[in-house]
Amino acid sequence: MKLLYTMIMTLLMLFVITFSLANTDPVHVKYYGFIDVPVAAYLLIFISFGVGIIFAGFVGIVERFRLSREVTRMKKEVKALEKKIPVEKMPAIPETKTEEATAKWNL
Repeated sequence: MKLLYTMIMTLLMLFVITFSLANTDPVHVKYYGFIDVPVAAYLLIFISFGVGIIFAGFVGIVERFRLSREVTRMKKEVKALEKKIPVEKMPAIPETKTEEATAKWNL
């Protein structure tokens, strides 16, 4: 597994290096006269990619926190419902088995 990881990382780095060498032409980044900066094309692409990864990471973190709060809320709701109706008094399996119930569960 370590060898596969090393091979994939080597190929990825080779791609990054060759991409960078092939796209060194300057690109002017302009914004309404406030910004006028020449940047290499590969650098602009890598920066955009990095910003996208960071943005997606933040969205994932926010979603994880939201789901964590939802799970906590649902656990509290389950505990409240268990206090209303004790689980021990409810039969999990019917006491009498009929042929119809047995046939239902025996696929």
